[in-house]
Amino acid sequence: MAGERFGELLRDWRHRRRLSQMELSLDSSISTRHLSFVETGRSRPSRETVVRLAETLEVPLRERNTMLLAAGYAPIYAQRALDSAEMEPVRTAIDRFLRAHEPYPALVMDRRHDMVAANDALAGLTAGCAPELLEPPVNVTRLALHPEGMAPRIANLEEWSAHLIGRLRREAALSGDGALEELRAEVEGYPGVCTEEVTADRAPSEILVALRLRDGDQELAFISTVSTFGTALDITLAELSIEAFYPANAQTAMRLLGEVGV
Repeated sequence: MAGERFGELLRDWRHRRRLSQMELSLDSSISTRHLSFVETGRSRPSRETVVRLAETLEVPLRERNTMLLAAGYAPIYAQRALDSAEMEPVRTAIDRFLRAHEPYPALVMDRRHDMVAANDALAGLTAGCAPELLEPPVNVTRLALHPEGMAPRIANLEEWSAHLIGRLRREAALSGDGALEELRAEVEGYPGVCTEEVTADRAPSEILVALRLRDGDQELAFISTVSTFGTALDITLAELSIEAFYPANAQTAMRLLGEVGV
């Protein structure tokens, strides 16, 4: 039955968010009794209730469609291909950002960390990586931690791998995407990676974890930011992330600026 299937999904997402029925009831302004009936399949939720609960639980748009289908309603969130005519403004915005960020590296990845686009400066980070790791679809996390990828050049591989694996773990928990769990299990098996979170007692002098990359007899250091389209109502757009790297010190900035003659 549709109600039973939806109830199972609702309970799963509530447990993922570590909320009791009472807490979800207060957050969504839906009675605890009705929530209990919905979770057990004794009551079929309205379309509006499904959407409200999904929004309250911060369920990704792709999975919101799944919840609507499970409750017996049509999906409401579209998924357009990035190369479609409707997505031209998005492609233009992404391209402008990537080009404007040069000479510093930047890339765009999807929900499973596959690279969608990148600027020319990214080649400085991926130099020396095995050609097969650079063939589409390029998985950004695999490329970073694979022993034939960037890993041999990363001076602080333990810290950086702990950061990337921690991010994978959080995203898998938030999204419910089993593919991210599979990716995490894969990269955790690579030599030299660390599966423990970076904490203040492990890096007391740092304000954040920087990527420290060997560059001949020198070392380049980068900090990174990850941005998303916060108001996205399209699944493809909602699942895109832009990771931009910035010099963490003057030496790195001078090195990159010097390459373009600035």
